[in-house]
Amino acid sequence: MPSSDPLLIALGGAIRTLRFERGHISQERLGLDSGVHRNYIGGIERGERKPTVGTIAKLALSLGLAPSKLLARAEREAERHGTSWPGTEPDAR
Repeated sequence: MPSSDPLLIALGGAIRTLRFERGHISQERLGLDSGVHRNYIGGIERGERKPTVGTIAKLALSLGLAPSKLLARAEREAERHGTSWPGTEPDAR
């Protein structure tokens, strides 16, 4: 069942977008490059999985960017859909 957590959905969307931007890399290819099973990648992209920091780092590096850049893209994706990361709401600063 897909997650209702918009932040997980945003992370998955960012990974999916990066795969397409990098020449339509398949989940299988990303899995082989990163050491993360393709089914798990699919679950992340659908917002069904909660990846560890290590998994996020493996995926980011395999997509050619720093883990912090992947998370920044996920943050922008969340904001585009009207969600913000906890603690980043305007009155939290």
